[in-house]
Amino acid sequence: MTQQNIKISDATVQEAEDNCTSLGIEALKHDFFDNLFYVQGKFSSLATKNDYYMALAYTVRDRVLHHWISSIAAHTQNRARTVCYFSAEFLMGPHLGNNLINLGIYDEVKQVIEELGLNFNELIELEEEPGLGNGGLGRLAACYLDSLATLEIPALGYAIRYEFGIFDQKIQDGWQVEITDKWLRYGNPWEIRRPEWEVHIKFGGYTEQFTDEEGRFQVRWIPHQVVNGIPYDTPILGYKVNTANTLRLWRAEAPESFDFSAFNRGDYYGAIDQKVTCENITKVLYPNDESFSGKQLRLEQQYFFVSCSLQDMIRILKERNLPIESFHEEFAAQLNDTHPAIAVAELMRLLIDEYQLDWDKAWEITQKTFAYTNHTLLPEALEKWSLHLFGSLLPRLLEIIYEINFRFLEEIKLQYPDDHERLARLSIIDESGERYVKMANLACVASHAINGVAQLHTELLQETVLRDFYEIYPEKFSNKTNGVTPRRFMVLNNPGLTNLITSEIGADWVKNLEDLRQLEIFVDDAAFCEQWHTVKLNNKIGLAELIKQRTGIIVNPESMFDVQVKRIHEYKRQHLNLLHIITLYNRLKENPDLEITPRTFIFGGKAAPGYFAAKLIIKLINSVAEVVNNNPDVRNQIKVVFFPDYNVTNSQLVYPAADLSEQISTAGKEASGTGNMKFALNGAITIGTLDGANIEIREQVGEENFFLFGLTNDEIQTLRWQGYYPGSHYETNPELRKVIDLIASGHFANGNVELFKPLIDSLLYGDPYMLMADYQSYIDCQDRVSQAYLDTASWTKMSILNTARTGKFSSDRAVCEYCQDIWKVERTQIELKQYAHQHFALEL
Repeated sequence: MTQQNIKISDATVQEAEDNCTSLGIEALKHDFFDNLFYVQGKFSSLATKNDYYMALAYTVRDRVLHHWISSIAAHTQNRARTVCYFSAEFLMGPHLGNNLINLGIYDEVKQVIEELGLNFNELIELEEEPGLGNGGLGRLAACYLDSLATLEIPALGYAIRYEFGIFDQKIQDGWQVEITDKWLRYGNPWEIRRPEWEVHIKFGGYTEQFTDEEGRFQVRWIPHQVVNGIPYDTPILGYKVNTANTLRLWRAEAPESFDFSAFNRGDYYGAIDQKVTCENITKVLYPNDESFSGKQLRLEQQYFFVSCSLQDMIRILKERNLPIESFHEEFAAQLNDTHPAIAVAELMRLLIDEYQLDWDKAWEITQKTFAYTNHTLLPEALEKWSLHLFGSLLPRLLEIIYEINFRFLEEIKLQYPDDHERLARLSIIDESGERYVKMANLACVASHAINGVAQLHTELLQETVLRDFYEIYPEKFSNKTNGVTPRRFMVLNNPGLTNLITSEIGADWVKNLEDLRQLEIFVDDAAFCEQWHTVKLNNKIGLAELIKQRTGIIVNPESMFDVQVKRIHEYKRQHLNLLHIITLYNRLKENPDLEITPRTFIFGGKAAPGYFAAKLIIKLINSVAEVVNNNPDVRNQIKVVFFPDYNVTNSQLVYPAADLSEQISTAGKEASGTGNMKFALNGAITIGTLDGANIEIREQVGEENFFLFGLTNDEIQTLRWQGYYPGSHYETNPELRKVIDLIASGHFANGNVELFKPLIDSLLYGDPYMLMADYQSYIDCQDRVSQAYLDTASWTKMSILNTARTGKFSSDRAVCEYCQDIWKVERTQIELKQYAHQHFALEL
């Protein structure tokens, strides 16, 4: 084919550039109306609010595409090594506001919309949040994509385009009710479908061995089913840079979506059976895996997205005319926890079966490509798959895993020839009882780097769950403490504080968070402290209004906003927080004249649909709220709120308004946490244990600006070794006993003594998360919090210092450490290409 330049007049070029890439007010207005008319097919008298939102989104996307196409062109031309971030979750949050911040046109677009007589905030709030994650894991991945683009590092995020994401949460009669998250019902203006890059994924069937024409041993996988993977691309823009990277999400489709012959036979369900079966793979985030079919679907999801992604990376390699042997030179792949660990075996399959590399060369490429981030210390959370399920679904991959394991164990036998217990622990195959594939072991064997996500977490990994691997591969291990993006979790969600800070120290802190240290000189500036306090109060007033709208509960913005928002789990100990609330309730009931520091306790978070204890904790929170909020003896000195459907959108309203951040997990259980960082960044003071990143936050902000309580991990292990009897605390602590007895009496359940009995029994006869042991320390610490809050000037100084000293917890810092120590990648500066025909010549 010959290349010809299609003639376009200079006026046409200039008009297109002005309308689609210009950041000027008039160009933005013109493009907004163009998108309303030509994309939405509406004019103002017919347009709905959603039409206006979509038109605005497309207007902003036009500007983002300018950065995106320029970035892709530069990365392709420069052969820049690309970070490929494999994650089952990307909890991105709404795109519109974040893109406006990163383009630097938030105020300009707001002006445009308001000049047109529309409500800017209403349009921002119309965006459906992509529910593509469950909590911290997915939000961390999203922060890292933001930082990779801001730091101008070429990157691809790979995951699944779940049709229905994490459920919407409603509270009915105090119980969590899961509602389908139809985030795609009105379309997604930020994504571009790429059907021409579809790939084919095999499932089931069998393998057969043969010798090829050159006499080489080969294996052919004959699948029972083939599923198509279709990529959907979303540009991820960096902050005030020209770089825009890609989030590539995969949707499963059937090769043939409609069987005409079945339909003509009258088998109408059979006609679409293949379509339904294939598309189920990407229907729902984290299907309930209590049943065999649920487990199979989860494994199908994991294999589907990593196989799609690896095949896509090979396509990119081919487009660059590079040999398959250079795969690891072009890509650095990060496994975000064990969900994508199956990528190890799939890359080996592709290299050996599809590209005929010998085993040693394929293994070298695989090890140089992958690195593994561990996110949990809970052994039950380290994924494993039964051999029966794995072999029936992925027969060729199981053969490859057997071979990896055999070669690995042969090496280990040279070091530990008679240590059979060590070999069993290290083996990728669990031979005890029903046999399993241990995915964390596979990731550790195949990765050139392994990291934890907080200093304590990494140390405990090396001492406990991954100790055997640390002893044989100490050079692989490092710590990379998590971080959060200040663009979303300060600039976007807390404009009042952002403006105050910027007025004093300039705006460079948004990209260099350590610059917040400059705020320390203002802690004794009375005028600045008053402004800081006013910003916080205004944020609390805004949240109080929203709480009233969502729950009907009226709260006092002058009270301390004591906040615990996160996934509901027993180890996160929302029920310890409740024990404190009931303690205060009992004190007020016993002494109606008692004056205490007014508090509003705010909870938020979702429980996994199959996790009964977590759902019962939500019920108890709401039951306590019903009693406490309506008891005249309390005199509104304490209020309890469960904020429903906690997600990224809602979190952006909560973090700026918090006075006290509850980070009270059992020491040694939380890998890191990122909510703790977001609260501190927004000026909340932490009450917490020495767990996860709490330790490093305390080190940074200062012991005097952090409320510490509870047993340490070492003390907990000693207590368990000695024999822990939680009932002793009940027997010897009168105040604790009153709290437990009040719950057990049915006081918060309309007299139903059975309702909360499972929680009470767990505390009295097991207490695996040490609530009873930590109760008194927690109550004493909360009493100190109450006293401290009464001194507004001192509390404000503590708040300022928390923000000023959180620079370490930027995701930019974390990503820089990954780039230098693990990925070995460098920034690629992007020059925006002007929208001109010579840059976009057509091949004819």
